[in-house]
Amino acid sequence: MRLSVLLLCAATLGGCSVDMGGFSFTSDSRDGRTTTTTSSLVARASTQEASLTPEGECSADVSLDPSTRPLPPSIAEGITECELVKLKGSRPTDVLIGESGKGQRETQVLYAEPGGREIYMFTDNRLSRIVKPGQG
Repeated sequence: MRLSVLLLCAATLGGCSVDMGGFSFTSDSRDGRTTTTTSSLVARASTQEASLTPEGECSADVSLDPSTRPLPPSIAEGITECELVKLKGSRPTDVLIGESGKGQRETQVLYAEPGGREIYMFTDNRLSRIVKPGQG
């Protein structure tokens, strides 16, 4: 029941994260002695899609949206940063993360391939441009 409430709240607050915690007290009587134990639980869910860290790893706790959708068939405009890494099958050579003048997240993902460097440019976690060797 608590998980369904957590998921409902997280979905309602689109683009936010929800932290929910609780305590449980349990009493146990054995051999005439009563012991009380306390346990706690903290759950975190995010409605934001997973994105790359500067180390080239996907950052996500429990996600309600992104990683649950099917992997795209190929690298094309509109895919996410983590989908690129999954499709490439290896961690990138370098990841640069910044912010545009409009407050958007801008990410450049570099792969050093045998034929040259490939640069994948993302705006707000969506592939917007690919620069490969021999292209202008």
